[in-house]
Amino acid sequence: MRVLHTSDWHLGRAFHRESLIGAQAAFVDHLVETVRSERVDVVAVAGDVYDRALPSVDAVALCNDALRRLTAEGVRTILISGNHDSARRLGFGADLIDAAGVHLRTDPARVGEPVVVGDVAFYGIPYLEPEVVRAPWELAERSHTAALQHAMGLIRADLAGRGTRAVVLAHAFVTGGESSDSERDISVGGVSHVPVSAFDGVDYVALGHLHGRQRMSESVRYSGSPIAYSFSEERQHKGSWLVDIGPKGFASAEFVPAPVPRPIAKIAGRLDGLLTSEAWARYEDHWLHVTLTDPQRPKAAMERLRQRFPHTLGLAFEPEGGAEAVPEAPRFEGRPEIDVALDFVRAVRGEPADADEKRLLQAAVEACRLKEALV
Repeated sequence: MRVLHTSDWHLGRAFHRESLIGAQAAFVDHLVETVRSERVDVVAVAGDVYDRALPSVDAVALCNDALRRLTAEGVRTILISGNHDSARRLGFGADLIDAAGVHLRTDPARVGEPVVVGDVAFYGIPYLEPEVVRAPWELAERSHTAALQHAMGLIRADLAGRGTRAVVLAHAFVTGGESSDSERDISVGGVSHVPVSAFDGVDYVALGHLHGRQRMSESVRYSGSPIAYSFSEERQHKGSWLVDIGPKGFASAEFVPAPVPRPIAKIAGRLDGLLTSEAWARYEDHWLHVTLTDPQRPKAAMERLRQRFPHTLGLAFEPEGGAEAVPEAPRFEGRPEIDVALDFVRAVRGEPADADEKRLLQAAVEACRLKEALV
């Protein structure tokens, strides 16, 4: 049995306001080609199919296209809902489309009901919000560990009567995993982590939620997201796990790299050096987060950077030699708004506003005052 483990598609997500729908469509092309070339039997999608509970029209259309093409390849596709998905919306019509070979597992009440492919049972554990399942499952505590251990108990009880090999899909934060900035916090009172031992007794666990590929044990793995969704993922390798389940259980896993839509990087230096040195030429086609180290904050820095690095998306200022001296806090009470605004410019940049900037600030202050007068 050959399984392609993927997760965290986050269809519809943008990268610093840059649309990724084209890059996500390229990943779907890659996914379908991998299924065809590697003779995959089952595609396991471990949650966060969409980036939000109410996905965009384009995101829904791309998901529909992906599932239609996978079905046309004759592969079985199993999806669970993640913490970004609406379980009810993603799971709509699940019973009706099972016959097509697409299996949506979003209802916690059905974690003990497997999708059986050949002689392998696939169990889907969607993202379990502890407060939602605590009452129906009569959990003793409000934690992710309690919820997941109960779900695994239901799976083991069903599996005991089958005697088959088993694969579990789960969307959770396993203790020891490395997170990135693009993942939504799922902590509940500091008990968001679950131990890897909670998954004992099955042949392979396809995890979702963390965006970097990770091996929690030989047979418990995160595939990570197929695309980088934050600059904290700069050094991550994106793709899917190609997993072989042999007669005795887990046999092997090979990582299949995904296409890179545009490389990302974080660079730092003085503005003039970044704009003139050939050492930075290789970053001209990257999505960039730039940290400027000039002693004083340069004017029009973003506009100047984008002349050489048109895909600069983030900008920070960390002057060499440590943080800027913090000026005395300005006095607000009884002072004209324009004076307060000009003091702010001087405080953050280390030099006063020029004539054009003063005119712009004055116009903004007058516009605000006019709006207040009309309310």
